[in-house]
Amino acid sequence: MKITRRAALAAPLLPFAAQAQTWPDRPIRIVVAFPAGSVTDSLMRNLVEPLSRELGQSVIIDNRPGGSGVVGTMTVRSTPPDGNSMIVLSVTNGALNTYLVRNLAYDPIRDFTQLGFLAEAPYLLVVPNSSPARNMAEFIALARSRPGELTFSHGNASALIGSELLNRMAGLRMLAIPSRGGPEALTEVLAGRIDSTLTDFAAGLAQVRDGRVRALGVTTPGAFPLAPEIPPISAALPGYELTVWFGLASPAGTPATVVARFNEALAKVLALPEVRERLGRLGFAPRAMPPEQWRDYLQAQITKFTQLARDVGLEPS
Repeated sequence: MKITRRAALAAPLLPFAAQAQTWPDRPIRIVVAFPAGSVTDSLMRNLVEPLSRELGQSVIIDNRPGGSGVVGTMTVRSTPPDGNSMIVLSVTNGALNTYLVRNLAYDPIRDFTQLGFLAEAPYLLVVPNSSPARNMAEFIALARSRPGELTFSHGNASALIGSELLNRMAGLRMLAIPSRGGPEALTEVLAGRIDSTLTDFAAGLAQVRDGRVRALGVTTPGAFPLAPEIPPISAALPGYELTVWFGLASPAGTPATVVARFNEALAKVLALPEVRERLGRLGFAPRAMPPEQWRDYLQAQITKFTQLARDVGLEPS
């Protein structure tokens, strides 16, 4: 029997099309490309149980940190497009890496099928309790009076951009000190070794309310409902804003029936009052999107964060 080239190319896809009719028929792995305890990890660990209930299959978190999210993202890129392996795309591995990582081995749009949006969250600017700055205006004045002396820690590219944007907009010269992740960056401020950090909202707020660090501002345009007592940075620096986001993707070629089934399940989970309350306490604003809208949003965010990175003088490496 003669096999045409078209048939030969289509043959590997047939098993996935057949499996899509009964998906999910085995546990689903969601790769988090950042360490346990990171903001991405915290978000997903609050979603796996309701997702498992809604899908009728176990949903398992697989932490694969390294290379600013490249390691975990490539892990999923190389798996079959059957809907059983997913990656959480965030500002770092979903947008900034396309500019900051030279010769990036994946394309967030071309190499992945967008499944659905998850949530947005702000950063919190915190300083040690020993800092003389009691509010954002005092912090800016302090940094201006000591050019090149104050430091900020950062555990990922988006936090680095947020602090460099603060430098640029306020005319400051704070020094960047890299950390291995957000938790370590916050620990450096807790210990008083670093003068400030933009930290994940939930992690920072817990330390603020325990009296271990001082919050000066939140990166949302206005006051954040979960901590209305903390003013936005924009109150002292008009126009300042930085929001991080999270969504899910699977390898390119994932069957449309799987995408539709998962997106429907995800939307139901994100609408559950108990899920919204739990995520809200952690500083996440859950938000469902159809796959096409999530893809368009991701493309727009790649453009936005590429420009932000260029504006603050970051270069690919």
